[in-house]
Amino acid sequence: MTLSVSLNHRLPGFTLDLSFEAPPGLTALFGRSGAGKTTVVNAVAGLVTPERGRIVADDGVLLDTAAGVNLPPHRRRVGYVFQDARLFPHLTVRQNLLYGRFFAPKGAGADLARIVDLLGIAALLGRRPGALSGGERQRVAIGRAILSNPRMLLLDEPLAALDEARKAEILPYLERLRDELGLPMLYVSHAMSEVARLATTVVLMEAGRVTAAGPTAAILSDPAAATGLGLREAGAVLDARVAAQEADGLTRLETGAGPLWLPQIDARDGALLRLRILAQDVMLATQRPQGVSALNILPATVRDIRIGDGPGALVRLTAGEETILARI
Repeated sequence: MTLSVSLNHRLPGFTLDLSFEAPPGLTALFGRSGAGKTTVVNAVAGLVTPERGRIVADDGVLLDTAAGVNLPPHRRRVGYVFQDARLFPHLTVRQNLLYGRFFAPKGAGADLARIVDLLGIAALLGRRPGALSGGERQRVAIGRAILSNPRMLLLDEPLAALDEARKAEILPYLERLRDELGLPMLYVSHAMSEVARLATTVVLMEAGRVTAAGPTAAILSDPAAATGLGLREAGAVLDARVAAQEADGLTRLETGAGPLWLPQIDARDGALLRLRILAQDVMLATQRPQGVSALNILPATVRDIRIGDGPGALVRLTAGEETILARI
């Protein structure tokens, strides 16, 4: 399913004026706090009515202000996961999940056992929300939303209230949902680590406008997008496959840029991973370095140099089939 969004709406301090398409997969709305990201997902959900706009999910028109079409939230068939889980405190986990299933058309709801397995919450079914960790509550909230059989899933900074340990706990489950369910997701975040790991498409927003949109790897490695991302966040995302666990405590990965070595990670041979390489962690040399301890040395070709306002520059390189950024 492809989601098409076009909105114009006045907000305090600026006007939301944007258009973008979210293809199948996980589309991340990324930008600083106050950029208008939550307003966009609320408009898709039907919780905010823009002054002008059109929202289409495949052939279904959810909103068209010019034609007087504005489906109410319960007819849009979207699942919404907020920053806080918003579970019913008096119900068990199982009962919270079944509440979501109540809104699915007869015979069309997702299989409860499968969702419980995908989210790893089988051991939690008899508990109440007060006995769950923050990460567990969010997993239950995601399961409840999916069981309502939505045509898309909206997630508004679902990890923002969690500490790093709880975020690390829930990210693999979000990856499984993205890869195994095939449910389109619109994901709001201002955490680049989440976007780089989860997103298949990125929409960069600044003050109510889209500054860049496209496949994650292309957007994150584009020097022109570095201002919107923040120089410290600029870098590249590479798909990798675990090739071997070496005897010296290293894991060898195969990437489109060439082989790379990491401190040993807990992953089976053949597992597919994403690597995020920050531009500030890349050094350049005009000839292959000798007598250095660096393990990861790749031949590359300079494609573009972008000079900033301050000292230094961003360099875009191609290494094999991949694009890498260096900040020098």
